[in-house]
Amino acid sequence: MKVFLTGASGFVGQEIGKRLAAAGHEVRCLIHNSAQLPTQFQAVQGDILDKNSLVSAMQGCDAVVHLVGIIREAPQKGATFQRIHVEGTKNMVDAAREVGISRFLQMSALGARPGATSPYHQTKWDAEEYVRGSGLEWTVFRPSVIFGPGDGFVSLLADVLKRAPLFPIFGHGQFPLSPVALIDVAEGFVRALAKPETVGQAYEVGGPEAISYRDVIACIGQVVGKKRVRTFTAPIPLVRPVVSLLEGFSFFPITSAMLTMLVEGNACDSARFAADFELTLTPFRTGISYVNG
Repeated sequence: MKVFLTGASGFVGQEIGKRLAAAGHEVRCLIHNSAQLPTQFQAVQGDILDKNSLVSAMQGCDAVVHLVGIIREAPQKGATFQRIHVEGTKNMVDAAREVGISRFLQMSALGARPGATSPYHQTKWDAEEYVRGSGLEWTVFRPSVIFGPGDGFVSLLADVLKRAPLFPIFGHGQFPLSPVALIDVAEGFVRALAKPETVGQAYEVGGPEAISYRDVIACIGQVVGKKRVRTFTAPIPLVRPVVSLLEGFSFFPITSAMLTMLVEGNACDSARFAADFELTLTPFRTGISYVNG
């Protein structure tokens, strides 16, 4: 199968591209810099905000894997949740229909829902709605926090824990998460192409167990060699204005939307995902050894 892949140079996209190729698929990637791709991938120029460029780039493909998304906005660069998540997905769907591609795999996010409190989740939901109403043979994946070598969550926390004598815990720290391994997410996407029974399904994607944010910190601390992580409580009402003040600076690691998503929790039951894709999900505690490098 010839697969059109967006977000191929990203953290998740690189792993999915590698596994698609290993499964015998021909991978065509929409990117801006072909030097970031393995040589066996075909690189095509285009922009998810330019439907005509997508129509040209998708010619001859059999399926689409759409991964492009952002976790923080950069309005000065035109990178807003509405433009990237909603308008970009609409262009992808419309282009796929125009060239006759029927299979469409969409990366969403756990917590996407109508009336979501964060614009990130609301725009992910709006994108899903367009995909579901497209008439394509779609499958939607809604992952929780994804961990693996090169991630922007566990690796960042590990780096801070290695250097900082104290670590802040927002509020009570009991917010539930279902961290899911990169390899499990990627394998789900690849296997979906060979499983027609997954058409028309939206999957909540997490690890085999829920774990609190406080326990996530403790687990990472153990892996990086800290027998006991010294923490202090950062009350949410005090944290919010600080984040709001500093989130516009690229060096600041979190945004108001990220804080909102953390506080509301991000856990799910992944049994259906594991069963339908015949996966043994990777436990968080044994899957983060890479941060000890």
